[in-house]
Amino acid sequence: MAATGFGNYRNGTQSSRTSLGSSNKVDKPLSVYSNPKNPSLKSKSLNSSGLRKSAPGSLGAATGAAKDDAGVPGRVRVAVRLRPRNAEEMVADADFADCVELQPELKRLKLRKNNWDSDTYEFDEVLTEFASQKRVYEVVAKPVVESVLGGYNGTVMAYGQTGTGKTYTLGRLGEEDTAARGIMVRAMEDIFAGVSQGTDSVSVSYLQLYMETIQDLFDPTNDNISIVEDPKTGDVSLPGASLVDIRDQQSFVELLRLGEAHRFAANTKLNTESSRSHAILMVYVKRSVNGIDSALSTDNGDSSQVVKSLKPPVVRKGKLVVVDLAGSERIDKSGSEGHMLEEAKSINLSLSALGKCINALAENSPHVPVRDSKLTRLLRDSFGGTARTSLVITIGPSPRHRGETASTIMFGQRAMKVENMLKLKEEFDYKSLARRLDIQLDKVIAEHERQQKSFEKEIERITREAQNQISEVERKYADALEKERVKYHEECMESIKKLEEKWMKNQQKHAIDGNKVGLKGDGSDVTSKGEVAAVKEVAELKKLLQKEALLMKAAQEEVDNLKSQLAQSKKLEATANSEILKLRKMLEDEACQKQKLEGEIAMLQSRLLQISFDTDETRKRLDKGGSEKILSGLDSQMSQLRQPQLNAAGNGEKASIAKLFEQVGLHKILSLLEAEDADVRIHAVKVVANLAAEETNQEKIVEAGGLTSLLTLLKSSGDETIHRVAAGAIANLAMNEKNQELIMAQGGIRFLSMTAANAEDPQTLRMVAGAIANLCGNDKLQTKLRGEGGIKALLGMVKSRHPDVLAQVARGIANFAKCESRASTQGSKNGRSLLIEDGALPWIVQNANNETSQIRRHIELALCHLAQHELNARDMISGGALWELVRISRDCSREDIRTLANRTLASSSIFQAELRRLRIEH
Repeated sequence: MAATGFGNYRNGTQSSRTSLGSSNKVDKPLSVYSNPKNPSLKSKSLNSSGLRKSAPGSLGAATGAAKDDAGVPGRVRVAVRLRPRNAEEMVADADFADCVELQPELKRLKLRKNNWDSDTYEFDEVLTEFASQKRVYEVVAKPVVESVLGGYNGTVMAYGQTGTGKTYTLGRLGEEDTAARGIMVRAMEDIFAGVSQGTDSVSVSYLQLYMETIQDLFDPTNDNISIVEDPKTGDVSLPGASLVDIRDQQSFVELLRLGEAHRFAANTKLNTESSRSHAILMVYVKRSVNGIDSALSTDNGDSSQVVKSLKPPVVRKGKLVVVDLAGSERIDKSGSEGHMLEEAKSINLSLSALGKCINALAENSPHVPVRDSKLTRLLRDSFGGTARTSLVITIGPSPRHRGETASTIMFGQRAMKVENMLKLKEEFDYKSLARRLDIQLDKVIAEHERQQKSFEKEIERITREAQNQISEVERKYADALEKERVKYHEECMESIKKLEEKWMKNQQKHAIDGNKVGLKGDGSDVTSKGEVAAVKEVAELKKLLQKEALLMKAAQEEVDNLKSQLAQSKKLEATANSEILKLRKMLEDEACQKQKLEGEIAMLQSRLLQISFDTDETRKRLDKGGSEKILSGLDSQMSQLRQPQLNAAGNGEKASIAKLFEQVGLHKILSLLEAEDADVRIHAVKVVANLAAEETNQEKIVEAGGLTSLLTLLKSSGDETIHRVAAGAIANLAMNEKNQELIMAQGGIRFLSMTAANAEDPQTLRMVAGAIANLCGNDKLQTKLRGEGGIKALLGMVKSRHPDVLAQVARGIANFAKCESRASTQGSKNGRSLLIEDGALPWIVQNANNETSQIRRHIELALCHLAQHELNARDMISGGALWELVRISRDCSREDIRTLANRTLASSSIFQAELRRLRIEH
């Protein structure tokens, strides 16, 4: 049957070779993440050398998120794809059979050694030469893309000999034939289908690694990009690379075509368009879990509405890395010369470095040489890290290249033994929360300004009405006074006029009467009577005038009284105006103070949320360090913490813990541990736990009463989250010998034991066990620790069976046994071990060969230290510990532990006698 070949692809076009053919058979998608049909064979091939797992989390600040920070195991999945014979091979190898035979239904591949012998290999997926590009994408890359959309990192990589179809599988644009689209194009189609244009973002970088130099394919002039590694998390970033935001599939295809045009390629004997560089496509996906923030998209006009919850929306960040490796080649077959020879050497060196890393990870080696090449540094998260990784190895059928095919197959087999620990990349969207708080703050300010203006208008209205009323009263008083004055004046003038008229009449009358008397000569009596009447009339007039004068005086006094009342009213008005101005100023001051306090509260709440996030990130990074770092001391872990970096998404520089420490003050932070709000207490204890991770802060925390507050929380709080975080903070403080004595003096073991007895969460038990394990390493506290139930508490926690908890229990037992061994050597201890008296020996023997390396290593150390005291020998022999000591002396992977076991067995006469009795050579 004639088979068509992969078309060599470069710059989005197809060379003279025909594209990959397909049969009429409909391929049913089968995920490479499903279990193989023959689990027994697969189990044998994978478990023989063991899988490399990410180390369990270490002690530190407790998590505030609901996710499991320990991660999810995810083995590297490997699929093999066979390229059909090309035109040259059909002529040159016409008389020879293919060197490989595929059994896709069994997911097996047979590599022929000769006509009668072959080797069988099993993969997660076996793709024949008839497999379509769609099927390759669905079984190799689609599960990885779905994980990236869910907030995980993912890697898809192609490895194989030059000319076997790696670029065709990954980078085919498929503009002429959509069925020929490669993994890059199909992956972006699924990503755009899974994101929301309103709230999510997608950005890409496209790079090539050429001659150990990283070049930006979007900007070829940027040809010396440096690799930056985060010392806390180990994450690798390329800050100098172009990062382009894209919104649709068409713009991505155009960018991909632009990048492919700048990639180095050359014509060799094995491939007319041979890639001379490793191409790396990085896709960054940022998705909002809660979707569009309703608080920003709607406005009901209610300015009094406040933020009900300060918890920010959650954002998940996933990174997809698609790696098109340059093909491995043999110089004698490719015919490379001159500069092409140097290129081939560089390619082979980087691929060799990658192979060494894969071998070290597959063999669970303590050292992985990731820094030998820039390629391995870029891919450190893809193998043995936190990314979901899928590898497709491409091979050819030609028997002339059987050696290269065998090497490719073995690379894939070793890669299948590498296990990653997948971790969700999730963080809080503080920028969205800040926008929402700004909007709410603007509404509150606007409402306050509206109320203040309304209050000012009301005051002005009342003042205006009061002034109008006062003016009206003044006018009425003035009118009334004027009327009274005019009235009295008129009455007075009328009385005077009447009196004058009477006076004139009397004068005329007197004159007439006088004339008559003179004429008669005898009028003395009459004159006398007239004068008497006149005198009486004048006296009466004087009385009337006096009365009028008194009335005028009374009127004037009343006028003066009214004027005095008016002045008093004006004085009262001035006093009222002064009081109104004072009240207005007081209201303004109170409004300013209220606004200032609201700003401070919002700032403190934002800082608490940021600190909670920093705490979660710190715990995640510490969890990634594993129990091996715990053994070497939490001091070395915590000293690696540094100030937060600039946020790459544009969120600005985060406030560091040290800066918060200086601005807020430790006493104020510790006072929040007694807050009534449970959320505030949780945030506060997380901040204290994060501060306790820094050795420079521990003394300040203890002096300020932080240790007492943490122990009180363990004793009185019923919240398990507070128990977990407080125990983690105490574990950090317990790394200091001085603090260990204070913890014991304040009843710390009793509170830790009580917490362990009531806790169900493995992470809480891990924190408590870590704190007790640190205390077990103090020679001075052993008797008191045992007397207060410390050993019993450790042994009681093994019921959880969680490997992280068991690792801490084993570490505590090893520390206690080491202190006892030192005390026995110095002569300060004579009796048998307190561990044996408290019944720890059966559990120690049972876990001496535990499959988890951290637990096994601590138990092996504990057995060696217990065996150094001769009084423990009989109990250890009867308890089966001697057999484990012999095994440790022979099979332990750690040379120092193996040497200690041999020396212990050789120095004990009781052990030697028992070995001779059992006829065991040692």
